[in-house]
Amino acid sequence: MDYQWYPGHMTKAKRQMQEDIKLIDLVIELVDARVPLSSRNPDIDDLGKNKARLILLNKSDLADDDQNEKWIEYFKEKGYHALKINSKNKSGIKEINNVVNEACKEKIERDRKRGIKNRPVRAMVVGIPNVGKSTFINAYAGRNCAKTGNKPGVTKGKQWIKLSKTLELLDTPGILWPKFEDQAIGLKLALIGSINDNILDVSDMAYEFVKILNNSYENAIPNRFGVEKNDDPLKMLEGIAEVRGCKLKGNVLDLEKASSILLEEFRSGKLGKITLDRL
Repeated sequence: MDYQWYPGHMTKAKRQMQEDIKLIDLVIELVDARVPLSSRNPDIDDLGKNKARLILLNKSDLADDDQNEKWIEYFKEKGYHALKINSKNKSGIKEINNVVNEACKEKIERDRKRGIKNRPVRAMVVGIPNVGKSTFINAYAGRNCAKTGNKPGVTKGKQWIKLSKTLELLDTPGILWPKFEDQAIGLKLALIGSINDNILDVSDMAYEFVKILNNSYENAIPNRFGVEKNDDPLKMLEGIAEVRGCKLKGNVLDLEKASSILLEEFRSGKLGKITLDRL
């Protein structure tokens, strides 16, 4: 299956971000902690050249704790500021202000020397679709100022949000990049819900997902669904269908429904803490 999704509004959003970057001091990039590398749009590094950078591992509660720590260290070694957060329960949000000040200390010091007082740090919030940017902004602002939704493509245009006298945020739409050179990345983005489900083959995704789990988290499906381990992904999906009563007419197993259940339970964290990009 070819994983690809780049609707027209993303081209427009990218052009707008290229225009707005000159106003920006800091790029705050949200990644999904379950796929910290695969959920990084390579265009962002180009966009954020010569800007202070902060990477936030969002949805860290859904990811493998050990892997979270390894990825934070990985990004710090690459020269980024990095934090793990959970925007839904606001875990890690209070730590952000200190990191923003640290990331922008050169800009703040430069303003002070020039006698410029109270010019706020302007930060652009970027990330791929469905990574949780709007939920993060609402958690950080302490109020509902960005529209949220549990599907990609909710934020369609840019929006400035004044957080305080010292910080303003620019919310931007989630954008992917025109072509995934590595289809394994496309699969991972599809699994976390960053590609429109309506254009995907759910059964095919689930089959590939079972292969990944058998390799890295072999007990995840047996523990959650009570099915026996099996190297054959099809047998595992049939086991899930049996356990959850996914049947069509004539008592035929409904593998598509079983596949949807597996993906939903992964995305919601019911399958356990799972990181697909592993160090």
